[in-house]
Amino acid sequence: MSAANGRYLRAAQYGEEGGEIVWAEETARRVRVFFGGTAVADSNNVMILFNGRRVPIYFFPRSDVRTDLFEASPYVESDPRLGSRCYESLIVGEHRGENAVFGYREAIPEGPDLSDFVTFVWDAMDSWFEEDEQILRHARDPYKRVDVLQSSRHVVVRVADTVVADTHRPMLLFETGLPVRYYVPKLDVRLDLLTPTATRSRCPYKGEASYWSLDANGQHLDDVVWSYPAPIPEIPKIENLLAFYNEKVDIEIDGVAIDRPKTPWS
Repeated sequence: MSAANGRYLRAAQYGEEGGEIVWAEETARRVRVFFGGTAVADSNNVMILFNGRRVPIYFFPRSDVRTDLFEASPYVESDPRLGSRCYESLIVGEHRGENAVFGYREAIPEGPDLSDFVTFVWDAMDSWFEEDEQILRHARDPYKRVDVLQSSRHVVVRVADTVVADTHRPMLLFETGLPVRYYVPKLDVRLDLLTPTATRSRCPYKGEASYWSLDANGQHLDDVVWSYPAPIPEIPKIENLLAFYNEKVDIEIDGVAIDRPKTPWS
């Protein structure tokens, strides 16, 4: 195998023919990790691990990591795809990340060799950056696309036979591996049926989302509507529009009902 930006480490396939493939690939992007106000990793030689259907993970050469801030830990997990996952704790002043660092010190023969690399438990860190832009939730997959297209299709959203949104000017968001999401202007939504909640979520490809619950004809749906009030610069078209979980409401496109997809949000 070859990579446009550098190199691949060994790839291994698991399961039946066409099953999951695990590999690591070098990225040309500088990646930094901050913990306790300190840059604990700063590297131009990061590997991205693609581990089957899981989210990608940044791995850093130990030479680009503040290993002097590590403390040994006895905690080890078994990973049949990559070998034994060995953990270390991270200590910066009064800040302590218990088992917040891990790596694969001895790779299995069929898998990528990451024995000289480590990574960090994402949510245990203060922040992550690609170049000078903060990355949210997990590493970005360079093979994933998010496209937002203006449309004149007629989108109707119903809950318990009540029309909660009706628009001829939706924005359609196409994201690799996920259902199409239909973003609707607030003027075309029954805002009186929505109640804002404290829920927030983060997406490395879109930004931070706010949520609403919905009540219609006695039916209550928690956090079924969301919006990105300030999406990242690459996705400006969905700013302040509202989207509904296709999995939980009935949506019609040009008069045709679409099936509810089966996803982790079903």
